[in-house]
Amino acid sequence: MNPTEESLSAPHVLDYTYKRSLGPILSQFFTGLRDKKLLGVKRKDGSVLFPPKEYDPDTSESIDEMVPVQDVGAVKSWAWVAQPRKQQPLDKPFAYALIQLDGADTTLLHVVDGGSEAGMKTGMRVKARWADETIGSIKDIACFEPA
Repeated sequence: MNPTEESLSAPHVLDYTYKRSLGPILSQFFTGLRDKKLLGVKRKDGSVLFPPKEYDPDTSESIDEMVPVQDVGAVKSWAWVAQPRKQQPLDKPFAYALIQLDGADTTLLHVVDGGSEAGMKTGMRVKARWADETIGSIKDIACFEPA
């Protein structure tokens, strides 16, 4: 380009306006959360995935049999957050934990309000603390707390 020529420019905002449609499995899952009910999906071998998926991650088979899962379970693994940041789910120390709910064969990553790091243990029983207002979001489970 000749140095005396002006280049053209225009403002551009990169925006992702598409929202994923949920489909029949995840629609039931999120409606269940709104109603304070937990639903997993049963695989062909009888095991239950929670949170549910539309396809078996091992066989790629379509799966659609929704089954209830309890809102209590066991901590399988955890990591303590001593100084939460502003964008984190709790404004006090908490644990991120893999939780296997009763009736499920897989784990859910969520937050445990365990009180203190000393209060957290692998294998401890926890129960969901539901949000005051549920809307059909994973945040409808505010956190888990010792059962």
